[in-house]
Amino acid sequence: MINYKHLHYFHAVATQGTVARAAEQLHVTAQAISMQLQVLEEQLGEQLFQKKGRLLELTKAGKTVLRYTEQIFDLGNELEQAVRRGVFKGEETLRVGICDMIAKNLVFRLLQPARDAGLAMRLICREGRFEDLVIDLTAHKLDLVISDQGLPTGGAVRGHTRLLGSSTLTVFGHPELCEAWPGSFPQRLRNAPFLLPGQDAAIHSQLGSWFDSHDLRPITVGEFDDGALLKSFACAGTGFMVAPTVLSSSVQAENGLVAVGTIDSIVEHFYAVSVERREGHPAVRRILDQASRVFNKA
Repeated sequence: MINYKHLHYFHAVATQGTVARAAEQLHVTAQAISMQLQVLEEQLGEQLFQKKGRLLELTKAGKTVLRYTEQIFDLGNELEQAVRRGVFKGEETLRVGICDMIAKNLVFRLLQPARDAGLAMRLICREGRFEDLVIDLTAHKLDLVISDQGLPTGGAVRGHTRLLGSSTLTVFGHPELCEAWPGSFPQRLRNAPFLLPGQDAAIHSQLGSWFDSHDLRPITVGEFDDGALLKSFACAGTGFMVAPTVLSSSVQAENGLVAVGTIDSIVEHFYAVSVERREGHPAVRRILDQASRVFNKA
């Protein structure tokens, strides 16, 4: 029977390119890795690597073994997450990471289908920066990350990104602020005070380009990594803000802000990021299956 540790060492060498790098990554000796690789090759009856300069290159058999190894690791990850969720205890736990800038009202709408299903489930939500949440995701501390960006193609993290939906942006302001800056949209925003999402937000640079294209030159009175804090300043009349158009009705009704115009040229995308090959968690499946309804209500 193939030893899981043998595959672990093999995968490290295959991805790092040398035994020395793999040893450094795994905090073991190079001799230990070489011995484990030799045992695996003898067991499979195939040479898995061939030297190419200073690097080790996968043979045809090695490439096949790598493909199966990654599938085995994916299944192992799913098993570990299933145990962490408590599927053997009659109650499941869903751990969701939420990027700071995502509107909490939108997150609530996306997660609500899982609660409506009547599942015996405990929901745990964690907020943070995308990079930090992805680290927790790969460490199996989270089942899902809801973000305004997906995993980069060809990146170090092997995961899965699914588009939940998209929305244009609408500019909102406190009624008194809107009276102080009257006129047609978007010209009324010229030299107006504005509250911007932080640089980690996917729309940050797009907003800057849009301002430049319309020669608006707004005054940035605040830049926030936390969307809830940004909205609090907007409700106090500190400056104009943007929010997904899909939330326009709730932003106005719940926060007393006024919609002054829609930016049709900027579309914000929202994603679900996971490391599982399949959406095995029933709550995750409901979230993904019903996400489109949230955005179709706009």
